[in-house]
Amino acid sequence: MVINRELVDQWCERLILALALGLLVLLPLAFGGFAQPATGAALDAFLMEPFVLAEWLVTALLILWAIRFWVNPKYRLLWPPVCWAVLAFTSYAVIRYFTADIEYLARQELVRVIVYAFVFFVVLNNLHRQESTQMLALSLIFLAMALSFYAVYQFAANSDRVWHLFKPYPHRGSGTYICPNHLAGFLEMLLPLGLAYTLSGRVKPVTRILVGYASFSVLAGIAATVSRGAWVAVAISLGCFFVVLLLQRQHRLPAIALLLVLAAGATLVLPRSFFIQQRIRRIVTNDGQLDDDARFKLWQPALRMWKTSPLIGVGPAHFDYRFRAFRPESLQEKPSYAHNDYLNTLADYGIIGVLLNASVWVFLGWGVIACWRAVRGPASDLGQKRGSNKFAFVLGASAGLLAILVHSFVDFNFHVPANALLAVALMALLSSHLRFASERYWFGSQAWVRLSVCVVLVTGAVFLAVQATHRSEESYWLAKASGTLEFSPAKVTLLKKAFHAEPGNPETANAIAESLRRESQEGGQYYDNLPGVDYRQLAAEALTWFQRGMKLNPWDARNFCGYGWCLDWLGRTNDSAAYFARAEELDPNSYFTLNDIGLHNVEMGDYAAARPWFERSFRLQREDNVVAQTYLLLVKNRLLEAATNYIRSRIDFSPPPAKSGPDSASNEKP
Repeated sequence: MVINRELVDQWCERLILALALGLLVLLPLAFGGFAQPATGAALDAFLMEPFVLAEWLVTALLILWAIRFWVNPKYRLLWPPVCWAVLAFTSYAVIRYFTADIEYLARQELVRVIVYAFVFFVVLNNLHRQESTQMLALSLIFLAMALSFYAVYQFAANSDRVWHLFKPYPHRGSGTYICPNHLAGFLEMLLPLGLAYTLSGRVKPVTRILVGYASFSVLAGIAATVSRGAWVAVAISLGCFFVVLLLQRQHRLPAIALLLVLAAGATLVLPRSFFIQQRIRRIVTNDGQLDDDARFKLWQPALRMWKTSPLIGVGPAHFDYRFRAFRPESLQEKPSYAHNDYLNTLADYGIIGVLLNASVWVFLGWGVIACWRAVRGPASDLGQKRGSNKFAFVLGASAGLLAILVHSFVDFNFHVPANALLAVALMALLSSHLRFASERYWFGSQAWVRLSVCVVLVTGAVFLAVQATHRSEESYWLAKASGTLEFSPAKVTLLKKAFHAEPGNPETANAIAESLRRESQEGGQYYDNLPGVDYRQLAAEALTWFQRGMKLNPWDARNFCGYGWCLDWLGRTNDSAAYFARAEELDPNSYFTLNDIGLHNVEMGDYAAARPWFERSFRLQREDNVVAQTYLLLVKNRLLEAATNYIRSRIDFSPPPAKSGPDSASNEKP
């Protein structure tokens, strides 16, 4: 049987386009690729880890690309200079993984970096045809239009739903994302692209009208997110966008007309929306300070964190756990990220990581400049009426990436998988246009090149498949556990199965330990559902799991507090003080940690020492701080009772002795 190599190669290219498009479309629909809490639905395992979908799709992309290398002997590798920068940062991420304190977090971050890197190289080398680029661009623009419709509906109807989940952002459109700022980050990358195809693209009139309509819809969607950072980013990117168009004689009049339309629309819409006006007024507070939504409270700790390890950072994806030692008293929430991608990268990867990451953008910008003349066309072509899709894409994608770079100063859009993948795809397609400027970036299909690339592709596919399998199994058992009674033996059993699937997850180890601790706390000699097991055995098993949690994540104060509590419960109060001291060192300004230390002192019977811990905890967090409020009353009553007993012990309540002598005689007459 003779294999038609050309036909196989064509089908592989088509499948790569379909899978890449599916990846870029499905992940935004799945809450932007962010994990969501389980709700008892059938899709809980997928909701808890939607990025697994990206891992499987990229695995398939790598296999198809490897097939293309072997079936097409004339296949050439496109390798512009930016590829070396991408490869350098990816290699640094691999090295940083092996030196990280929390292996699980570093591995998940490494998986994301590898996925993004492979998507970059796959798109660059397989979807650089103008037909593929146009199909990707137009499909994403119309996806952005659909998400904008959903966001405008949420804004107008004051809907608090995203699919079947609730979002904590009232009267703000978020589309299929939970956070409106992240939807705005997705839309702002595609708005200039849609406008560029409308004004300067070489498309049919009907397509031009539809793309123009989609672009105005996207603009309305960005307005509905009420994201001030996105508004500023869009204003800057569109300003640069129109400056470039105004410098081009062919596009000057359409650009002026569009500017007038946008200005008229803003004049009509903005004054009619009370909520948008209120949001704008909140940019500066009454006392003249910027309303940063607590972002500045995260930036100072991020810089202090970075200073502990300036060159290599504290570790990939370690920001959330390492932040707790630098937590300001006024911020009791879990930050997750620094709300500034530049500071977050600096804290996680250090100066080396920032420089390597910046080199990617520097080489990308150099590539845009180098190919600009080629995609714009010679001066003699500027008077032509036909547009250029190459020019439209380079201009639109560049302006879109500029918007996300500006927005990232006040948010963490590059940590949102769907937005990061879109940015990576745009960067790859932009880099592919460098081939119009020079032929020297093509590499031949020598045997050693094909062999080397295929080894890398197969290795990457196997690695991602293994990781996706483990995460899928873990998500399944975690979803099952979420549907059981809290801190029950059934929950512990399911959590142990999840830990067996992914034995590096410190959160699962802590959840098992905490469940066992709560079961032990119920008291009683034996448990009806655990025959032959008493509270001491449960506490001892909890100690084992807390120890695992400490080993897997040495920066989590909860494991040290839980371990100390179990020691107190088992009567080993002399051994527990060191663990509570370590917990205070790891998270000194957490009301939760302060409560645990206060409870330890109550267990020791030292109510005078417990009182300041509960008082400070209640001062840091007054709402929903039942533990501090309850135990403060208990401690005060015990201290008052002790003081009363002390005073009573110092007072002699016995009757005075009877007097003797003449004066003691009665004056009464007989």
